[in-house]
Amino acid sequence: MFSKTVNLLFILLSCSVAVQAQEDGRLRYVDRFKEVAIREMERAGIPASIKLAQAILESNAGQSDLARRANNHFGIKCGGDWDGKTFYKKDDDYDEEGRLIESCFRSYRNPEASFIAHSEFLRDPNKQFRYGFLFRLDPTDYKAWAEGLRRAGYATSANYSRKLIDIIERYQLFRYDELSSPEIIAGEDVINEGPDAVVSPGLVFENNDVRYVLAKAEETPNEIAIRTGVSLSRILDYNEGLADRNAQLAEGAVVYLQPKRNSFRGKRKWHYVKEGETLYEISQMYGIKLDRLYKRNRMPSNTQPAVNERVKIRGCKAKDKPALRSEVKPVVPVPVSDKQEVAIPDEDEDGEIDFEGEVELPTDKPKEKETPVPAPPVKDKPTVTPPPTPQPDPTPDPIGADEGFDDEEETPAPAPTPQVPAYHTVAKGDTLYNISRRYNTTVESLKALNGLTSNLISIGQVLRVK
Repeated sequence: MFSKTVNLLFILLSCSVAVQAQEDGRLRYVDRFKEVAIREMERAGIPASIKLAQAILESNAGQSDLARRANNHFGIKCGGDWDGKTFYKKDDDYDEEGRLIESCFRSYRNPEASFIAHSEFLRDPNKQFRYGFLFRLDPTDYKAWAEGLRRAGYATSANYSRKLIDIIERYQLFRYDELSSPEIIAGEDVINEGPDAVVSPGLVFENNDVRYVLAKAEETPNEIAIRTGVSLSRILDYNEGLADRNAQLAEGAVVYLQPKRNSFRGKRKWHYVKEGETLYEISQMYGIKLDRLYKRNRMPSNTQPAVNERVKIRGCKAKDKPALRSEVKPVVPVPVSDKQEVAIPDEDEDGEIDFEGEVELPTDKPKEKETPVPAPPVKDKPTVTPPPTPQPDPTPDPIGADEGFDDEEETPAPAPTPQVPAYHTVAKGDTLYNISRRYNTTVESLKALNGLTSNLISIGQVLRVK
């Protein structure tokens, strides 16, 4: 009886260890491929959650024979138009006599190429009849996408959509659908904002090959040390911004459990500073020691880089240090004389011109916006016949910009002017997808406005957005 109990406990323990190992493997897989999934979402329009869930399911989180030997993480077969390397294994193809035979699968040079090929497979014009409707779905509706893939016959399993949804919700992959590629860094890619926000304090993540946990709301460094088994002194040492053992942390704050690295081990070389970011926050994002960031960028200690400056996160020292926040002089508004007819306009971020004060409308207004008159008068020129006598006119002239200001009763607003074209200069990290979201438009509208035939854009390219 005793031996049976021991055997049962051993089996349960083995199963528990195996399940935990699978969980850890899937978390590491997501951490490794989240960036390419989000980049492909921006480029091709496939939700990052769907791509990651499909990859986990089809490749067993990168452990399948097809993934390890052919870098094929989506089970994509050769098809008639594939002329690259191939890999053969038995799957679901049968010969004329009903015997299972080896299927031809595509082989890629690396896993990232497989993620890109998955996008092109679904976007293939020859498969428009099959997968085209997916790209008309809400890009954040992962459930509709999962069901759409099942109906399109991507896989033979009748429960394919349910399996994808379970993976997405188990690992909260839907949070990646709301991010852009510059944001897929520790701290931002694991927070699900909103009333149902959830932080999983029992999970340990990795960033830049350094283990970290997420703080619960108002959790202190001392409490994190207790629940993780890492000494408080090390917690404070590894996270340079945590000086007080009892400091209350924000929910989802990144707390490293190991020494951060000297440089970033990913592909990115520079970080572009956002409004309000400090160098410490950047060091936490990329898992880099704070003092190394200061040295690599030739910055004095306790200084901060200015907004939009770039900070070097890997490689040798930067040739030029970024401008410091204290060195950037504020823009002094240019005074406007009362005698000027037109105020100096300010251009907002959307490219619209905002005039302050009383101004004259330009004389080259589009003709279609003018009210027609019986005779072609010379616009804005006074009648030379003295003395001027008001004459009733059944058809009023267009209202000038300086008319009606002295009336006590409300004056009808002038006809709306045509929308001023707005432009955007492509910067590092920009894609048509995130530009469309920034200007509240669509990728197709941007392509139509700019005569684009693909989603490829380049840094410095000027795009019309309105």
